[in-house]
Amino acid sequence: MKKALVCGAGGFIAGHLAKKLKQAGYWVRGVDIKPHEWSPSAADEFLLLDLRKEENCKTALTIDGGTFDEVYQLAADMGGMGFIHSAETEIMHNSVLINIYMTDWAARLGVPRYFFSSSVCVYRDMQPGEPEMTEAEAIPAHPDNEYGWEKLYSERVAMAYERRYDMQVRIARFQNCYGPEGTWTGGREKAPAAMCRKIAEADDGGTIEVWGDGSAIRSYTYVSDMVDGIYLLMHSDLHGAANIGCPQYVTVDELANTVAQVSGKKIAIKHVPGPVGVQSRNFSNERIYSLGWKARVFIEDGIRQTYPWIEAQVKALQAARH
Repeated sequence: MKKALVCGAGGFIAGHLAKKLKQAGYWVRGVDIKPHEWSPSAADEFLLLDLRKEENCKTALTIDGGTFDEVYQLAADMGGMGFIHSAETEIMHNSVLINIYMTDWAARLGVPRYFFSSSVCVYRDMQPGEPEMTEAEAIPAHPDNEYGWEKLYSERVAMAYERRYDMQVRIARFQNCYGPEGTWTGGREKAPAAMCRKIAEADDGGTIEVWGDGSAIRSYTYVSDMVDGIYLLMHSDLHGAANIGCPQYVTVDELANTVAQVSGKKIAIKHVPGPVGVQSRNFSNERIYSLGWKARVFIEDGIRQTYPWIEAQVKALQAARH
């Protein structure tokens, strides 16, 4: 039986990834600074460890009878656009420490395969309709936020260790990911979850606030597609970073209107000042397509699977308050 370590398993994507690996027959150890927010971990063993500390990274990677066959490093200090713009120092400090220590100890302990979760935030601001950017075109680099700069640096760390040690490194650059059991309140939620929460809280005929003018363009990847892409990439011979994302691009207002349609409510949008990020990012998915991966869930179907879960959380919270 293969053994896998999933770092960040108390979080959204890594929590779903642990389930995927269990279904594939792995023995899984999950590690995070916190338990999973919404459901018991699928991992066989779950360790509460602060991976910003070097000794905890060594502990996470130490197992009786040898080494882990695969390590999936998704632990990071991150959140939605509001968090990324307000917590620059925490992101740069905390995530770099995690990645330096985890990569170093994985290599020193002889882990054969190591996955690192990067982000499309490594790419520059683009205009709608610009030619798609390939992974190699992230350099020369000009991310619009420190989260993107940290991810680029940590990618370089992982690739340097691959050159020095006998460790196969795979790097995925994630698009915005959404789905059930993701953070939906508290300031770290991504746009799809935030829209679902706002509309679940609003009355029929009510108004929600949206940062910016609503014209910023994004692509959103459903979580089951994301973990399928991670799994395929990890077991491939594809070196270097690979984008994993849905080819469907929508504006922020189109996202809000899709959620409203799924909810069955009539909702007005009020645009207010707030952090928006880039206008658009247009990037190629051809590298991950070469492995046979394609997004299967597009935004309307994904919201139909996500909105009821978030609506149930909102109602439960409202009931608890009363």
